[in-house]
Parts: sequence; C-alpha cells; structure tokens
Amino acid sequence: MYPTGQQMFAQTMMELDPKETSSRDNGGGGMSHAEFALFNSDRLQSDLEDMGNKIKQHEDNLKFLKSQKNKLDESILELQVHMSKLHTSGTCRTETQDDNTINEQILEHVNSAAGVLSYVQSHHYSQASQLDMTNGVVGVVGKLGKVNDDNLSQVLSDYLGTRSMLGLVYKDYKSVNPLEKYDNHGYVDRNGAIHGLASSIGRTIDGHFHVISLENLRAYVGKCVAGDPQRRLDLPNPKLPNGECPPGFLGYAVNLIQIDPAYLVCVTAYGYGLRETLFYSLFSDLQVYKTRVDMITALPCVTDGAVSLDGGIIRNSGIFTLGTRDAKASVRFAKPSGSQTTGNYNEAERQMNEVRWKKEKTLEDIKRAQVLHDHALYNFGKKKEEFVRCLAQTQSSYPNEKMKSPR
Repeated sequence: MYPTGQQMFAQTMMELDPKETSSRDNGGGGMSHAEFALFNSDRLQSDLEDMGNKIKQHEDNLKFLKSQKNKLDESILELQVHMSKLHTSGTCRTETQDDNTINEQILEHVNSAAGVLSYVQSHHYSQASQLDMTNGVVGVVGKLGKVNDDNLSQVLSDYLGTRSMLGLVYKDYKSVNPLEKYDNHGYVDRNGAIHGLASSIGRTIDGHFHVISLENLRAYVGKCVAGDPQRRLDLPNPKLPNGECPPGFLGYAVNLIQIDPAYLVCVTAYGYGLRETLFYSLFSDLQVYKTRVDMITALPCVTDGAVSLDGGIIRNSGIFTLGTRDAKASVRFAKPSGSQTTGNYNEAERQMNEVRWKKEKTLEDIKRAQVLHDHALYNFGKKKEEFVRCLAQTQSSYPNEKMKSPR
C-alpha cells in the first residue's frame, strides 16, 4: 500500500536537506526571483498533495475491486459445490433422446472439425480440457439451440446448411487462434493444431469449416420482450401494404429457437447471450410461416428471408429455394426436454455463467484501475522531481537576494 498524498509530500520534504526546506524562511529584501520561486514551490506542493490524493483514490478503487473479485471467487466455489451435489443426487440435466441423436449426427461427420473436436471431448475429456483449442469454446451450432417443431427444425437446418450447423462457436477471436497453424508460405499446417489432432485419431479434416467468434459478431442492440425468461428479441411483426400482419406468420426464427438458460445472458464480455449474437447473426429477421402459400403472400414485407413449415425457403428478397427435400438434414436442432428435474441444475448453470462473466468484467476493471494507478504514481514521481529542483532554486535565490540588498 502506498502512502497518502500528505504522507508522500511529507516524505518528499524529509528527503531534502534541512537547509533547503528552511531557506524559504530566511527572506531578504528581494522581490523578483525569490518570490517567484516561493510561489512556484507552493503551487507544486499543492499539485503534489492533489496527485497523492488521486493515487489514494485509485488504491481504494483497486482494494474494492479486488474485494469484489474475491467474493465472486467464493460464489463460484459455492456454485461448484452446489452443482456437484445436484449431479450426484441425480437432478442434473440429462440428455434427451434427441440430444443423443444430435451428438451422433455430429460424430457421423468424422472428417469435420466439429466431429473431430466432439469425438475428442467425449472420449478423451481430461486430455481435451488441456488443449488450447478447447479454451473458450461454447459448442457446436446445432447443439446450442432447440426447436419444438420437427418441421421447423428441418427447415431451419436446411436454411443454414450442414457447414453452418457444424460451425464451432467460441467466445472471442483469441480463443479461435489456436485452431489452425500455417507454414511460412501461408499454407495450412496439416500436422498442427486441429489438423494434427484429427491425424492423431486417424482422421483428416476436409475442406473449409465455419468458426464463429461471438465477440466479433454485430450483436442485436434493441430491446428484449419484457418479462420473457427466454429473453426473446422485441421485433415488430411484419406488415403487408394494407397494414395487416401476413396470414400464417408464426414468428421470427431467432425467437423460435429455445436456448439453454445457461446461455441466455453473459456469454460475451459485453453481456450478450447466444440469441443476441449467434442466432441473430445466423437468422437476422428471418420470418417463419405455416405454408408456402402464406410465405409467398407475405413477399411484400419479406426483407431478410422467410421459411415455411412445409419446406419453403426464401434466402432473401428475390432468391428462392425450390424443389423438394431428398432426405432429412444431416444435423438438426433437438427438441427441448420437458423434464422438470432439470430446472435446478439449469438455474445453477445460469448463475455460474453470470458470476463468471461478472468476474471477467471485474478482472478487466482491475487491469484498467492498475494502469491508472501506475500512471498517476509515475506522474507524481515526475512532479516530485520538479518540486525538489524548485526548492533547490529557492535556496540559492535567497542568499543572492541578500547580497544585493543595501546594508
């Protein structure tokens, strides 16, 4: 802990020669240089005291932030114990048959980045948790949302396509970096990062794969529906030229996705959840209709595309997907679980994510506060040097003035 402003000023005075500090009182008859030196030293003394007080304020702020961080650490520990008890008591969330199906669908894509990472995480969890490429990973797109209706799940999966459904979602770009390495010529290093991981289990990652950094997405910044536990976005219904809502309109795709409570808030450092970032980026204002006929009727108010439960797809205004589906999408959104026993664990997960987000924000605040404190301390040191020089000039001024005064 650094001394207060007054203490630092007193310490500065003690470091000076007593003759220097007393020379101000041995005045002579002069007015110009001596009085100016005294005035300047008084001004510097006042500046030093103010700067010392600011340093004390920064120290108090750092102390408060570190106290908050310690409390959050305690909360995380308590939640970990609570979640462990829920797990051992059998009330933790259990994967539904649909969840297992989604896992199997992802694992079937053996030569995809999602398939490789999911296989390693499920079969070699302890080793996978030590890999840099698993730090900051949120999950695979297809597993991060659920949809109540099978037809809606099918058409949304068709709309996004397999590559997007298998996209790897990370919190920030810093976490994305370890996924791929390049040689001196800019080519992908097939023996490094995730490609090396694939090779170690006898696989090869073919072609491109999507990786999404949540903090680099342009998040939805509007309001959410008041009182909605799912925090759906408050988007206005589309209107036909006659001012009426189109018949058969079921809602916006971004709001028809059900999100695990653990990911509703605090996924990014700015406090945005998956709906405002990932799913708004993927679907934007994509409208959902009951039938193709309804969708075509609504064309005048379709801006960011539309889909219908019977398989109709409009990518955006003027681009249509025609024909019939040959087979079900290879990766589809699961149905939400209806089990009531999962609520306590889900709520604990939500709290854990929120507390961890608060801790990340607090650590960032501590870093900023430390920089401000160190900068203020540096400026105080420079000002102190100036003050010492001024006092030395004051000491030399008085004898000179005395010699000039008449006897």
